[in-house]
Amino acid sequence: MFTFFSILVLVWAVAMGAWWLVNRYFRNIDLGRVRSRLQGTPIKVEKAPTKKLDLISKEDVTTGKVALRLLQKLELQDRLQTMLEQAGLKWSVARLVHACLGCFLAAFAIAWIYLPPQLVHLAFLPAFGFMLLPIVHVARKRSARIAKFEEQFPESLEFVARSMRAGHGFSVSLEMIHREFQEPLAGEFRRTFEEHNLGMPLELALEKLGHRIPLLDVQFFVSAVMLQKRTGGNLAEILDKLAYIIRERFKLRGRIKAISAHGRMTGIALSSIPIGVAVLTFWTNPDYVRFFVNDEMGNIMMVAAVLLQMLGYFFIQKIVDIEV
Repeated sequence: MFTFFSILVLVWAVAMGAWWLVNRYFRNIDLGRVRSRLQGTPIKVEKAPTKKLDLISKEDVTTGKVALRLLQKLELQDRLQTMLEQAGLKWSVARLVHACLGCFLAAFAIAWIYLPPQLVHLAFLPAFGFMLLPIVHVARKRSARIAKFEEQFPESLEFVARSMRAGHGFSVSLEMIHREFQEPLAGEFRRTFEEHNLGMPLELALEKLGHRIPLLDVQFFVSAVMLQKRTGGNLAEILDKLAYIIRERFKLRGRIKAISAHGRMTGIALSSIPIGVAVLTFWTNPDYVRFFVNDEMGNIMMVAAVLLQMLGYFFIQKIVDIEV
Protein backbone atom coordinates (compact mmCIF):
# COMPACT_ATOMS: atom_id res chain seq x y z
CA MET A 1 0.00 0.00 0.00
CA PHE A 2 2.85 2.34 0.87
CA THR A 3 4.53 1.52 -2.45
CA PHE A 4 1.36 2.40 -4.39
CA PHE A 5 1.04 5.79 -2.70
CA SER A 6 4.73 6.46 -3.23
CA ILE A 7 4.39 5.81 -6.97
CA LEU A 8 1.25 7.97 -7.12
CA VAL A 9 3.01 10.87 -5.40
CA LEU A 10 6.01 10.50 -7.69
CA VAL A 11 3.83 10.56 -10.82
CA TRP A 12 1.98 13.63 -9.49
CA ALA A 13 5.24 15.42 -8.77
CA VAL A 14 6.63 14.66 -12.25
CA ALA A 15 3.39 15.86 -13.90
CA MET A 16 3.36 19.11 -11.88
CA GLY A 17 7.02 19.72 -12.64
CA ALA A 18 6.43 19.19 -16.38
CA TRP A 19 3.43 21.54 -16.29
CA TRP A 20 5.47 24.21 -14.49
CA LEU A 21 8.29 23.98 -17.02
CA VAL A 22 5.94 24.20 -20.02
CA ASN A 23 4.05 27.11 -18.44
CA ARG A 24 7.28 28.97 -17.74
CA TYR A 25 8.50 28.37 -21.29
CA PHE A 26 5.39 29.86 -22.90
CA ARG A 27 5.40 32.74 -20.37
CA ASN A 28 8.97 33.59 -21.33
CA ILE A 29 7.97 33.57 -24.99
CA ASP A 30 5.12 35.99 -24.30
CA LEU A 31 7.38 38.25 -22.24
CA GLY A 32 9.95 38.25 -25.03
CA ARG A 33 7.31 39.32 -27.58
CA VAL A 34 6.06 42.13 -25.33
CA ARG A 35 9.62 43.32 -24.62
CA SER A 36 10.51 43.28 -28.34
CA ARG A 37 7.39 45.30 -29.19
CA LEU A 38 8.17 47.87 -26.50
CA GLN A 39 11.77 48.19 -27.69
CA GLY A 40 10.74 48.28 -31.35
CA THR A 41 12.89 45.37 -32.44
CA PRO A 42 11.38 43.23 -35.17
CA ILE A 43 10.54 39.62 -34.45
CA LYS A 44 12.15 37.10 -36.71
CA VAL A 45 9.59 34.60 -37.82
CA GLU A 46 10.74 31.64 -39.87
CA LYS A 47 8.47 31.07 -42.80
CA ALA A 48 7.77 27.64 -44.09
CA PRO A 49 9.02 27.07 -47.61
CA THR A 50 6.21 27.66 -50.07
CA LYS A 51 5.61 25.04 -52.70
CA LYS A 52 5.59 26.31 -56.23
CA LEU A 53 2.27 25.64 -57.90
CA ASP A 54 1.91 25.17 -61.63
CA LEU A 55 -0.87 26.89 -63.52
CA ILE A 56 -1.45 23.77 -65.61
CA SER A 57 -1.52 20.50 -63.72
CA LYS A 58 0.75 17.83 -65.12
CA GLU A 59 0.65 14.10 -64.73
CA ASP A 60 2.95 12.58 -62.13
CA VAL A 61 5.76 10.94 -64.08
CA THR A 62 7.76 9.93 -61.01
CA THR A 63 5.31 7.16 -60.02
CA GLY A 64 5.36 4.04 -62.15
CA LYS A 65 8.28 4.96 -64.40
CA VAL A 66 8.69 1.41 -65.70
CA ALA A 67 5.00 1.08 -66.60
CA LEU A 68 4.94 4.50 -68.28
CA ARG A 69 8.04 3.71 -70.35
CA LEU A 70 6.51 0.42 -71.49
CA LEU A 71 3.26 2.16 -72.43
CA GLN A 72 5.16 4.81 -74.35
CA LYS A 73 6.97 2.15 -76.35
CA LEU A 74 3.65 0.44 -77.12
CA GLU A 75 2.02 3.83 -77.90
CA LEU A 76 -0.73 3.19 -75.35
CA GLN A 77 -0.16 5.96 -72.81
CA ASP A 78 -1.99 8.66 -74.79
CA ARG A 79 -4.92 6.32 -75.48
CA LEU A 80 -5.29 5.36 -71.84
CA GLN A 81 -4.97 8.98 -70.75
CA THR A 82 -7.70 9.99 -73.20
CA MET A 83 -9.87 7.11 -72.00
CA LEU A 84 -9.49 8.19 -68.36
CA GLU A 85 -10.26 11.78 -69.28
CA GLN A 86 -13.39 10.78 -71.19
CA ALA A 87 -14.51 8.65 -68.24
CA GLY A 88 -14.22 11.63 -65.90
CA LEU A 89 -11.85 9.79 -63.52
CA LYS A 90 -8.98 11.59 -61.84
CA TRP A 91 -6.69 8.60 -62.19
CA SER A 92 -3.22 8.55 -63.63
CA VAL A 93 -2.15 6.07 -66.27
CA ALA A 94 0.32 4.52 -63.85
CA ARG A 95 -2.46 3.97 -61.29
CA LEU A 96 -4.56 2.17 -63.89
CA VAL A 97 -1.64 -0.06 -64.89
CA HIS A 98 -0.85 -0.86 -61.27
CA ALA A 99 -4.50 -1.74 -60.64
CA CYS A 100 -4.44 -4.15 -63.60
CA LEU A 101 -1.21 -5.71 -62.35
CA GLY A 102 -2.62 -6.09 -58.83
CA CYS A 103 -5.75 -7.80 -60.11
CA PHE A 104 -3.62 -10.14 -62.21
CA LEU A 105 -1.40 -11.16 -59.28
CA ALA A 106 -4.33 -11.61 -56.89
CA ALA A 107 -6.31 -13.74 -59.36
CA PHE A 108 -3.25 -15.81 -60.26
CA ALA A 109 -2.52 -16.51 -56.59
CA ILE A 110 -6.13 -17.52 -55.87
CA ALA A 111 -6.31 -19.74 -58.95
CA TRP A 112 -2.95 -21.35 -58.10
CA ILE A 113 -4.19 -22.21 -54.61
CA TYR A 114 -7.72 -23.44 -55.35
CA LEU A 115 -7.41 -25.07 -58.78
CA PRO A 116 -6.84 -28.85 -58.97
CA PRO A 117 -3.23 -29.95 -59.51
CA GLN A 118 -3.88 -30.94 -63.12
CA LEU A 119 -5.21 -27.44 -63.93
CA VAL A 120 -2.60 -25.36 -62.09
CA HIS A 121 -0.80 -24.59 -65.34
CA LEU A 122 -3.97 -22.81 -66.55
CA ALA A 123 -4.01 -20.34 -63.63
CA PHE A 124 -2.93 -17.52 -65.92
CA LEU A 125 -6.24 -17.69 -67.86
CA PRO A 126 -8.49 -16.34 -65.06
CA ALA A 127 -5.65 -14.01 -64.08
CA PHE A 128 -5.72 -12.41 -67.51
CA GLY A 129 -9.49 -12.07 -67.24
CA PHE A 130 -9.31 -10.34 -63.87
CA MET A 131 -6.49 -8.12 -65.13
CA LEU A 132 -8.95 -6.45 -67.49
CA LEU A 133 -11.41 -5.53 -64.71
CA PRO A 134 -10.01 -1.99 -64.11
CA ILE A 135 -10.05 -1.28 -67.84
CA VAL A 136 -13.62 -2.62 -68.09
CA HIS A 137 -14.60 -0.35 -65.18
CA VAL A 138 -13.07 2.67 -66.92
CA ALA A 139 -14.76 1.73 -70.21
CA ARG A 140 -18.16 1.43 -68.51
CA LYS A 141 -17.72 4.79 -66.78
CA ARG A 142 -16.69 6.30 -70.11
CA SER A 143 -19.70 4.89 -71.95
CA ALA A 144 -22.11 6.02 -69.22
CA ARG A 145 -20.63 9.52 -69.15
CA ILE A 146 -20.73 9.93 -72.92
CA ALA A 147 -24.31 8.60 -73.04
CA LYS A 148 -25.39 11.10 -70.36
CA PHE A 149 -23.67 13.90 -72.28
CA GLU A 150 -25.49 12.84 -75.44
CA GLU A 151 -28.86 12.99 -73.66
CA GLN A 152 -28.22 16.54 -72.44
CA PHE A 153 -26.65 17.81 -75.66
CA PRO A 154 -29.81 18.69 -77.70
CA GLU A 155 -31.25 20.76 -74.86
CA SER A 156 -27.94 22.59 -74.47
CA LEU A 157 -27.93 23.47 -78.17
CA GLU A 158 -31.41 24.95 -77.86
CA PHE A 159 -30.27 26.84 -74.77
CA VAL A 160 -27.34 28.37 -76.69
CA ALA A 161 -29.66 29.31 -79.54
CA ARG A 162 -32.14 31.02 -77.17
CA SER A 163 -29.39 32.89 -75.33
CA MET A 164 -27.93 34.14 -78.62
CA ARG A 165 -31.36 35.35 -79.72
CA ALA A 166 -31.60 37.18 -76.40
CA GLY A 167 -28.43 39.11 -77.28
CA HIS A 168 -25.68 37.15 -75.55
CA GLY A 169 -22.47 36.24 -77.30
CA PHE A 170 -21.55 32.67 -78.16
CA SER A 171 -18.77 32.43 -75.58
CA VAL A 172 -21.05 33.89 -72.89
CA SER A 173 -23.65 31.27 -73.78
CA LEU A 174 -21.08 28.54 -73.24
CA GLU A 175 -20.32 29.95 -69.80
CA MET A 176 -24.04 30.07 -68.94
CA ILE A 177 -24.40 26.35 -69.69
CA HIS A 178 -22.28 25.60 -66.62
CA ARG A 179 -24.86 27.26 -64.35
CA GLU A 180 -27.95 25.80 -66.00
CA PHE A 181 -26.99 22.17 -66.68
CA GLN A 182 -25.57 19.25 -64.76
CA GLU A 183 -22.45 17.16 -65.22
CA PRO A 184 -20.88 16.00 -67.45
CA LEU A 185 -22.14 18.56 -69.96
CA ALA A 186 -21.64 21.52 -67.62
CA GLY A 187 -18.05 20.61 -66.85
CA GLU A 188 -17.06 20.07 -70.47
CA PHE A 189 -18.51 23.38 -71.69
CA ARG A 190 -17.06 25.20 -68.70
CA ARG A 191 -13.64 23.83 -69.59
CA THR A 192 -14.12 24.97 -73.19
CA PHE A 193 -15.13 28.46 -72.04
CA GLU A 194 -12.19 28.75 -69.62
CA GLU A 195 -9.71 27.64 -72.29
CA HIS A 196 -11.08 30.27 -74.66
CA ASN A 197 -11.20 32.88 -71.89
CA LEU A 198 -7.53 32.28 -71.05
CA GLY A 199 -6.46 33.05 -74.61
CA MET A 200 -6.91 29.86 -76.59
CA PRO A 201 -8.55 30.38 -80.01
CA LEU A 202 -12.18 29.34 -80.13
CA GLU A 203 -11.56 26.88 -82.96
CA LEU A 204 -8.88 25.06 -80.98
CA ALA A 205 -11.02 24.99 -77.81
CA LEU A 206 -13.93 23.47 -79.74
CA GLU A 207 -11.64 20.93 -81.42
CA LYS A 208 -10.44 19.82 -77.97
CA LEU A 209 -14.08 19.48 -76.91
CA GLY A 210 -14.70 17.21 -79.89
CA HIS A 211 -11.61 15.20 -78.99
CA ARG A 212 -12.77 14.73 -75.38
CA ILE A 213 -16.33 13.79 -76.41
CA PRO A 214 -16.09 11.42 -79.42
CA LEU A 215 -19.66 11.91 -80.65
CA LEU A 216 -20.78 12.67 -84.19
CA ASP A 217 -23.23 15.27 -82.86
CA VAL A 218 -20.40 17.18 -81.18
CA GLN A 219 -18.42 17.09 -84.43
CA PHE A 220 -21.42 18.56 -86.26
CA PHE A 221 -21.68 21.27 -83.60
CA VAL A 222 -17.99 22.16 -83.85
CA SER A 223 -18.12 22.22 -87.66
CA ALA A 224 -21.25 24.41 -87.65
CA VAL A 225 -19.72 26.96 -85.28
CA MET A 226 -16.42 27.12 -87.14
CA LEU A 227 -18.18 27.42 -90.53
CA GLN A 228 -20.48 30.16 -89.23
CA LYS A 229 -17.52 32.09 -87.88
CA ARG A 230 -15.77 31.98 -91.25
CA THR A 231 -18.68 32.54 -93.63
CA GLY A 232 -21.40 34.07 -91.46
CA GLY A 233 -25.02 33.05 -91.07
CA ASN A 234 -27.69 32.47 -88.46
CA LEU A 235 -26.00 30.22 -85.91
CA ALA A 236 -29.07 30.07 -83.65
CA GLU A 237 -31.19 28.58 -86.42
CA ILE A 238 -28.46 26.07 -87.27
CA LEU A 239 -28.25 24.93 -83.65
CA ASP A 240 -32.04 24.53 -83.45
CA LYS A 241 -32.08 22.34 -86.55
CA LEU A 242 -29.14 20.30 -85.22
CA ALA A 243 -30.98 19.72 -81.94
CA TYR A 244 -34.08 18.61 -83.87
CA ILE A 245 -32.04 16.13 -85.94
CA ILE A 246 -30.41 14.69 -82.81
CA ARG A 247 -33.80 14.16 -81.14
CA GLU A 248 -35.20 12.47 -84.25
CA ARG A 249 -32.22 10.16 -84.32
CA PHE A 250 -32.86 9.30 -80.66
CA LYS A 251 -36.42 8.27 -81.60
CA LEU A 252 -35.20 6.14 -84.50
CA ARG A 253 -32.57 4.53 -82.29
CA GLY A 254 -35.23 3.62 -79.71
CA ARG A 255 -37.40 1.97 -82.39
CA ILE A 256 -34.45 -0.04 -83.72
CA LYS A 257 -33.54 -1.09 -80.19
CA ALA A 258 -37.08 -2.32 -79.58
CA ILE A 259 -37.14 -4.27 -82.86
CA SER A 260 -33.74 -5.88 -82.27
CA ALA A 261 -34.52 -6.86 -78.66
CA HIS A 262 -35.52 -10.37 -79.79
CA GLY A 263 -32.15 -10.92 -81.45
CA ARG A 264 -30.24 -9.71 -78.38
CA MET A 265 -32.24 -11.97 -76.08
CA THR A 266 -31.60 -14.89 -78.46
CA GLY A 267 -27.86 -14.28 -78.31
CA ILE A 268 -27.91 -14.13 -74.50
CA ALA A 269 -29.97 -17.32 -74.27
CA LEU A 270 -27.84 -19.25 -76.75
CA SER A 271 -24.70 -18.21 -74.89
CA SER A 272 -26.06 -18.97 -71.41
CA ILE A 273 -27.50 -22.43 -72.11
CA PRO A 274 -24.13 -24.19 -72.69
CA ILE A 275 -22.68 -22.57 -69.56
CA GLY A 276 -25.67 -23.69 -67.47
CA VAL A 277 -25.53 -27.23 -68.86
CA ALA A 278 -21.78 -27.48 -68.15
CA VAL A 279 -22.22 -26.27 -64.56
CA LEU A 280 -25.08 -28.72 -63.90
CA THR A 281 -23.15 -31.61 -65.45
CA PHE A 282 -20.06 -30.87 -63.36
CA TRP A 283 -22.28 -30.72 -60.27
CA THR A 284 -24.40 -33.83 -60.82
CA ASN A 285 -22.10 -36.20 -62.72
CA PRO A 286 -18.46 -35.05 -62.59
CA ASP A 287 -17.14 -38.42 -63.82
CA TYR A 288 -18.96 -37.90 -67.11
CA VAL A 289 -17.14 -34.67 -67.93
CA ARG A 290 -13.80 -35.50 -66.36
CA PHE A 291 -12.63 -36.35 -69.87
CA PHE A 292 -12.48 -32.59 -70.69
CA VAL A 293 -10.16 -32.01 -67.72
CA ASN A 294 -7.86 -35.03 -67.57
CA ASP A 295 -7.42 -35.90 -71.24
CA GLU A 296 -5.34 -33.77 -73.60
CA MET A 297 -7.83 -34.13 -76.44
CA GLY A 298 -10.61 -33.16 -74.02
CA ASN A 299 -8.75 -29.96 -73.14
CA ILE A 300 -8.45 -29.07 -76.81
CA MET A 301 -12.15 -29.74 -77.37
CA MET A 302 -13.13 -27.63 -74.35
CA VAL A 303 -11.00 -24.68 -75.48
CA ALA A 304 -12.38 -24.96 -79.03
CA ALA A 305 -15.97 -25.05 -77.70
CA VAL A 306 -15.40 -21.94 -75.59
CA LEU A 307 -13.82 -20.06 -78.49
CA LEU A 308 -16.63 -21.02 -80.88
CA GLN A 309 -19.23 -20.01 -78.31
CA MET A 310 -17.61 -16.60 -77.91
CA LEU A 311 -17.34 -16.21 -81.68
CA GLY A 312 -21.05 -17.02 -82.10
CA TYR A 313 -22.05 -14.48 -79.45
CA PHE A 314 -19.87 -11.87 -81.15
CA PHE A 315 -21.52 -12.44 -84.54
CA ILE A 316 -25.02 -12.26 -83.06
CA GLN A 317 -24.20 -8.96 -81.35
CA LYS A 318 -22.80 -7.58 -84.58
CA ILE A 319 -25.98 -8.55 -86.47
CA VAL A 320 -28.33 -6.83 -84.01
CA ASP A 321 -26.06 -3.80 -83.49
CA ILE A 322 -27.46 -1.30 -85.99
CA GLU A 323 -25.69 2.05 -86.00
CA VAL A 324 -27.89 5.11 -86.49
